[in-house]
Amino acid sequence: MHEHIIHSADECVPANGYCRTHELNILLLAALYAVSRVLSRSLAFNETLRDVLRVLHDEAGLSRGLIGVVDAETGKLAIHTIYNPDGPNSDDAQYGPGEGVIGLILEKPRTIKLPRVADEPRFLNRTQLYDPELPFIAVPIKVGGNLQGVLAVQPEGPEDGLLEERAQFVEMVANLIGQSLRLSLEVAQEKSTLLEERDLLRRTVRHQFGFDSMVGRSAVMRRVFDQARLVAKWNTTVLIRGETGTGKELIANAIHYNSPRARNAMVRLNCAALPENLLESELFGHERGAFTGAVESRKGRFEQAHGGTLFLDEIGEVSAPFQAKLLRILQEGEFERVGGSKTIKVDVRIIAATHRDLETAVDMGDFREDLFYRLNVMPLFLPPLRERIEDIPEIARHLLGKIGNDQKRKLSLTDMAQRRLANHEWPGNVRELENCLERAAVLSEDGKIDVDLIRFPSARERTPPRAQRSLANPAVNPVFSPLSGSAPGALSEVDIDDPNLSEKERVIAALEQAGWVQAKAARILGMTPRQIAYRIQTLNIEVKQF
Repeated sequence: MHEHIIHSADECVPANGYCRTHELNILLLAALYAVSRVLSRSLAFNETLRDVLRVLHDEAGLSRGLIGVVDAETGKLAIHTIYNPDGPNSDDAQYGPGEGVIGLILEKPRTIKLPRVADEPRFLNRTQLYDPELPFIAVPIKVGGNLQGVLAVQPEGPEDGLLEERAQFVEMVANLIGQSLRLSLEVAQEKSTLLEERDLLRRTVRHQFGFDSMVGRSAVMRRVFDQARLVAKWNTTVLIRGETGTGKELIANAIHYNSPRARNAMVRLNCAALPENLLESELFGHERGAFTGAVESRKGRFEQAHGGTLFLDEIGEVSAPFQAKLLRILQEGEFERVGGSKTIKVDVRIIAATHRDLETAVDMGDFREDLFYRLNVMPLFLPPLRERIEDIPEIARHLLGKIGNDQKRKLSLTDMAQRRLANHEWPGNVRELENCLERAAVLSEDGKIDVDLIRFPSARERTPPRAQRSLANPAVNPVFSPLSGSAPGALSEVDIDDPNLSEKERVIAALEQAGWVQAKAARILGMTPRQIAYRIQTLNIEVKQF
């Protein structure tokens, strides 16, 4: 025989062998389970509240459900959700502390249960939701001990002596709502933090790889930047060409991070770093068991770059058989993994780079002509550093700032050191310049880099060997020095390869011999017109007009 908990003499009246309290407890237990399922179904808290009130109406006989949320700024309770199949389902009413029955909970968070709501003089019924003749239950919703809202409901029938049980059930539902709200707030906060970090990272990356932050003010580099800005807006395939160390990957990064694909991945691969069999697996991926060591399936770089950009460096180094495989994916946008038969389609933008003369490679049969035309849709040519020596001072300052940040100190470059940098051929381009400056920074005790710290292990200088001289302690020829008061034209018969001449004297002598025609003087010195113009500027040579 079952035992029942009897709360009062009137609570348990036999009806077909069942106690009303027992029946209510079974009903409320099923409703509580339904509420927990609704709350666990989704972290979209706002969407689940109305479903909770619907369950209370359908399963527990608690109608006219209302959930109010406390406004953190005003401290007032604003109506968030209403469920009333027979009336309005929305309201903009607000309750301050002490206003109406619901406002009493704001004043002192506690459960309020009224056998007949019309008997309470403070009942306002601003929402016109409740029946004055029926009972009323309102309980606080707390998160971490702090009041966050109110859950209010009304039993469907008059008071039957079970108001206390119903109130306890509503308290349990409010606790479940509070736990769900706490989890929802934590997830929302974490999501907001991640979004802020993502946006900050995007702004940082966009600034780092932005065209405005790229160093180079020479006309040829401005033209390259302008072309890169234009092509960044579209999905056009780009072929970046230039010597090693000219910054091809830097331009590729700028194109990607300033394109509509910037939200997706930028995947990089140096085609010259892997043999052909590994290159195919690296680019296209492989299936499990495709070869020895393939213990599981693996995505290739094309799949990783889906929706983004794939940068293929040193594309001119791939073999002829692999070029055919690469051509197919460029044409069709599809491929199969190594050891697989399933065709995979991808949406990838290709940016390729090479230092090779691909036209000559095509003529020699080393590079497929059709692949060349597929890659060469938008060519960008990066000039070597020796052809834009006017950019060297700015590039050097930028690199010194970067090196100084790593060394946690300020670095500076003297004028004589700067001139020595401009006098070098830079076969390794910007990469060699960076290594040179880092080496000089390591040797500098006070952060000041003078000419004696600028060293080139390869000993390849711009000027002919006979004309090279130490700029750290330049010897001055009093006969031919511009400061000695020599008459105009006195340097016209001078041997410009004389090792005793300073750099300024050599340039003036060449200009005198060329009748001050800079292009002719440049040929005498084995320079380009841009190079001699830069030296005239940095050496403060006054150009004669005839």
